[in-house]
Amino acid sequence: MLALLLLAAALVATPALAQTDPPPFKATKVVLVGDSTTAVNSGWGGAFCATRVTSNVACVNLGRGGRSTKTYRSEGSWTLALGEMKGGPFVDTYVLIQFGHNDAYGRAERLTDLKTEFPANLKRYVEEARAAGARPVLVTPLSRRQFKDGRLVDDLVPWADAVRAVAAETGTPLVDLNARSAAAAQALGALKAGDWAEAPPSPAVAKAIAGGTTVGVKFYEPPIPGAAPVPMDPPAPPPAAPPATGRFEPLFDYTHLGPVGAAACSEIIARELVKAVPALARNLVP
Repeated sequence: MLALLLLAAALVATPALAQTDPPPFKATKVVLVGDSTTAVNSGWGGAFCATRVTSNVACVNLGRGGRSTKTYRSEGSWTLALGEMKGGPFVDTYVLIQFGHNDAYGRAERLTDLKTEFPANLKRYVEEARAAGARPVLVTPLSRRQFKDGRLVDDLVPWADAVRAVAAETGTPLVDLNARSAAAAQALGALKAGDWAEAPPSPAVAKAIAGGTTVGVKFYEPPIPGAAPVPMDPPAPPPAAPPATGRFEPLFDYTHLGPVGAAACSEIIARELVKAVPALARNLVP
C-alpha cells in the first residue's frame, strides 16, 4: 500500500509534457442570400461556391427561387441565414445579399414598393446581419438578357439603383452585378447571350433572337419597353402527377443561368468582390 501511495505522489509531482498545439485554423464563411438568380442550378451561387473560393472558405448558398426581400423573410429563410452567420468559430463571416427580380415582377405577395419597402427591407437585412456579427455585402440584381434591335433592355436598372443607394447610405460594400452582367451580355449580343440560359431556346425563339430582338418565352415576363406587343402563351396546366424522377428540369428564359452563364457571372462576382472587400482577396479565385 505504501509503495502505491509513493508511486501516485511521484506521478502527481511529475510535470506534464508540454503540448505544442498548432495555431487555430483561421477560416472564413461566405453566406449567399437571394432569389433564383443566386440559387443553385438557376443562378450564379452554385458556381461561385464550387469554383470561386479557396479551401479556406466555407461557402453556403441559401438562394431560394421566387423569393423577394419580403417573402425571403416571411417564410423563414432569413432566420436560417442568420443562424449560419452566428454559427461556428469563423474568423469572419460575409453575407452577400441580392434581391430585385421578384420584388419588381411576379406574384402579388412578393412585390415590394421600389421607393419605400424595397430599400427599407434591404437596410433591415444589413442591420441584422451586422448585429449577428457578419459583414454584409449588397449585390445589385442580375440583368435580364432581353434585347430590342440589338440593344440590351435592362428593366431592373431602377432596382439596381435602389441597391446602390442603400449601399452608399449604410456604408455597405457593393458588388454591381447588374451593371457588369449587362455590359457582358451586350458585348456578347442577343444570340450569344442566349447561351447563358439553363437550356437552349426553341428554333422559333432562336430565330427571333438571331435578328437582335428577343421574344417572350414565359407568360409572366414583362414586355420589353418600346417593343411591339408579343402574344404570350398562357401557363401550361399542371401535370396530373409530378414526374417519377422529381429531377430538376432546365428551361430557356432571359433571366436564369445555366452552366455557361453561372460560370461567367460567378467570375464577375469574384472579381467585383475582390475590389469591394479587399480582405477577401486571398480567399477568392477571380
